[in-house]
Amino acid sequence: MPKVTPYILYAIPVFFLLIGVELLVARLMKREVYRLNDAIANLSCGVAQQVVGVLMKGILLLGYLYLYEHYRLLDLGADRWWVWVVCFVGVDFFYYWFHRYAHEISFMWGGHIVHHQSEEYNLSVALRQGSFQAFTSWVFYLPLAWLGFDPVVFLVVAQFQTLYQFWIHTRLIDKMWWPIEFLFNTPSHHRVHHGINPQYIDKNHGGTLIIFDRLFGTFQVEEQEVVYGVTKPLNSWNPIWANLDYFVDITQLIVRCRNPWDMLLVLVKGPGWRPMYLGGPQTPQPVTAQVFKKYDIRLPDGLGSYVFAQYVVILLGASSFLALSGQLRSAFDGWEEWAWMMGLAALVLLCVTNMGGLLARKSWAPPVEAVRLILMIAATAALMWASPVYWLPLAVGGVWLAISMFWLARFRGAWIHEMAAPL
Repeated sequence: MPKVTPYILYAIPVFFLLIGVELLVARLMKREVYRLNDAIANLSCGVAQQVVGVLMKGILLLGYLYLYEHYRLLDLGADRWWVWVVCFVGVDFFYYWFHRYAHEISFMWGGHIVHHQSEEYNLSVALRQGSFQAFTSWVFYLPLAWLGFDPVVFLVVAQFQTLYQFWIHTRLIDKMWWPIEFLFNTPSHHRVHHGINPQYIDKNHGGTLIIFDRLFGTFQVEEQEVVYGVTKPLNSWNPIWANLDYFVDITQLIVRCRNPWDMLLVLVKGPGWRPMYLGGPQTPQPVTAQVFKKYDIRLPDGLGSYVFAQYVVILLGASSFLALSGQLRSAFDGWEEWAWMMGLAALVLLCVTNMGGLLARKSWAPPVEAVRLILMIAATAALMWASPVYWLPLAVGGVWLAISMFWLARFRGAWIHEMAAPL
């Protein structure tokens, strides 16, 4: 397996710094571009995607490596500048086709839809990614392996393309200088891509470049104010449900089909397709920003502050898990390694899921929160025993968890009462 610097992981602090800058600029401009519940849901989907990525690390690259090592046509190497340039164009070309088909083929849309579910548009949306998307995207890049692009070159370029797409998720940057707008994907172009206005759906699929949309007929300029989200709103802050909701819908549709051919078409036709005896293809309805109602829930007093404070610690813990996953692998052998990895991954997913439950005022969330804190205290103690070198940050984390237990005990009764009340 090639050793490649994980630039995306190292860029995480920069992402959060830029999110803070966007918040500050929006405040100065007196524009509301963030909501706590939506932003946390976006970050939770990103955390879930990264955690699943750690568990599947390397598996999805094996196809590229095998094709490169056994069937490549050329030895292009990594020491010539033009190889990097051609690989960059190639990655963007195949990304365009992956991204386009992820919108036009139903089962692929199920992996990509998570990125579009937010009804806001800000830098936190860039981090909202589907956990299952990588299971289909890797196939599109195999021609680069066959042509002879070194896996290290491919991985570095692919990371750069992903990093580029972070900054275009903002409403605070208007249209740019026309040569930039003509060649590159910009905030204006990508706002269109996230729109559910009928004229914007399935447009502007480019990654770094926008020229492939212009060449293949999927380019659309930003005109009408964009309405963000998906045509069937998720109406949930739960990152696990965000990844499963669409697959549940198409499974229910498949069960209602009368023959195997229609079952197959449900999977490979565009989202919204259904046979005529089930109503026929569904078309997007006109929508405007003035009448569109976003999913939102009022929180009991103090709950928003509690969730925010907990989430900061959860993000630090999840980032540590991602950064130290390699050390955990080397510290244990066999089943112990996977027990630690699976256990910590499950705990991280429980953390972000229950934050979504609290934000949605689910009555089960406060009791589960008490269980979550107890599990985190137990995990902290176990890690201190297994890795004494990290005893100081883990001890600080343990103190924070104890404070959180008192905080939760103080407000739990009031929160449960309000969560059971009608909105």
